Amino acid sequence: MPLYMVEKKLGDVVLLDVRGRLTLGQETADLRSKLTHLLEAGQLKIILNLHGVSYIDSSGLSTLVACYATARKNSGTLKLTHLTTRVRDLLQITHLSTVFETYPTVEDAVRSFQNPADRPSMPGVSS
Repeated sequence: MPLYMVEKKLGDVVLLDVRGRLTLGQETADLRSKLTHLLEAGQLKIILNLHGVSYIDSSGLSTLVACYATARKNSGTLKLTHLTTRVRDLLQITHLSTVFETYPTVEDAVRSFQNPADRPSMPGVSS
């Protein structure tokens, strides 16, 4: 199953709605390429909506970490929203929930860019 990404502009924030499976192969390469393209275009506030992601393997997880690191290296911010129970559990098990800022809704994630007081006290802890 291919990975589908739909890009939406929400002011100065870019939302990537991601659907499908994030697994080794073209899917992970496509996500990395898309994120790199956004950063090179000056888009530094990025939200990944993972509501439509049905499965993430170790390569997919590694890709999320690499995307996060690439964003940080380029003075950008990558936040995750609408995590499925399976993805949330995976981030907890791997302790990556302490790395990523996660939010229950897109609106909460967008608001966190405009109002630092709305950010979780620790990355990965939803408010």
